[in-house]
Amino acid sequence: MHGVGLDLVEIERIERALERRPRLAERLFCEQERAYAASRARPGQHLAARFCAKEATTKALGLDVLRPLEIEVVHDSRGAPAVLLHGAAAARAAELGVELHLSLTHSRETAGAVVVAA
Repeated sequence: MHGVGLDLVEIERIERALERRPRLAERLFCEQERAYAASRARPGQHLAARFCAKEATTKALGLDVLRPLEIEVVHDSRGAPAVLLHGAAAARAAELGVELHLSLTHSRETAGAVVVAA
């Protein structure tokens, strides 16, 4: 195992930020992530979990800077959440020779993610 990343956020904090700055979603989330969240009853809850996944991935890979559009949360063939990397984030994972394992969770108030780089 190379690294573990964990992140938690208050969902309301993400929802407020997105309300104040609507274009923020385009800077933080890939098109498919935004579409997935928009199909849900409470989009902010799902975007918050994905934001946590991006932060946790950054930590697990030991990246200096969050590159949100280089870290995309997708679903694998079983429907489980997975991380798809692009650009420098993908290069870092390749350099380390790791695969990422993602777990997402949320309650009414909080969203979280854990990423293991192994």
